[in-house]
Amino acid sequence: MTPAKPLDVVAAFLNAMEAMDFEAGCRLVAPDCEYTNLPMGTARGPEGVRATLEPFFAPTLSNQFLVTRQVADGDTVVMERLDRHQLGPERWAELPVIGIFEVKDGLITVWREYFDLGTLLGQWPELQQAMASPQT
Repeated sequence: MTPAKPLDVVAAFLNAMEAMDFEAGCRLVAPDCEYTNLPMGTARGPEGVRATLEPFFAPTLSNQFLVTRQVADGDTVVMERLDRHQLGPERWAELPVIGIFEVKDGLITVWREYFDLGTLLGQWPELQQAMASPQT
C-alpha cells in the first residue's frame, strides 16, 4: 500500500533505501521521475534511481539516514539529513545532505540531492577511484 501524504511517501522511500531494499524504494518512484544527484548527474525513472544507488551502496555494510529537519508544503518535501554509510566494522562516512522531493499521486516525480562531493570523497577515497574507472 502506497502512503498517502507526500511526507510519508518520502519517509517510506528513504527507509527502503537506507535498508538497501531497492525493490520497495523504486515502487515509490514515478516512471518519469527526474533524480538529480548534485553534483554528480541526473537519472530518470525507477531504473535510473536503482542504477545510480545500487552500485553506490554495494560496498556499504549498512546505512543510516538521520533526518534533522523536514518541511512539507503541498506536494513538495524538503529533508535535511546526515547520511551515514558504514564502510567497515568501525569506519563510517558521514555526509550532510539536503533532499528536495516532489510527490504526485503517491509517487516521487522529482528528487534533487544537494551535498558536497569533497566531503564524501575525503572520507571514502575508494569512491573516487570507482568514479574515475571506465565503465565496461
